[in-house]
Amino acid sequence: MTVTEALLIILLIIIIGFIIYYYFRGSSGRVQITRPMESRVDEYLDRRFESIIDEWALVNRQNVKKFKNEKEGALAADETRMSSLKTFEQEMGTTIAQMEERIEILEKQIPGK
Repeated sequence: MTVTEALLIILLIIIIGFIIYYYFRGSSGRVQITRPMESRVDEYLDRRFESIIDEWALVNRQNVKKFKNEKEGALAADETRMSSLKTFEQEMGTTIAQMEERIEILEKQIPGK
């Protein structure tokens, strides 16, 4: 082995070591080898979850549950009303279709047209 080959091997080892270090730096050890990028993103989100919620003014699950418990009755009433409005819409659609048929029949019976 010549000196040039030895230097190239050492340089290759240093480059591989740097890539491995750079890829895994800053992690707390929960990086999975099978999916390193996804686990790094998951870890980042876990660490910064509270600050992201505050920064983006998001709602957490406790507030959603509280809202749901407070408004559940009104939401159920609105859903019932929506279903009755949908049936009314369907009935009105059939009524309008029947009226249009009657208008067509009457237009055909008028002698001037």
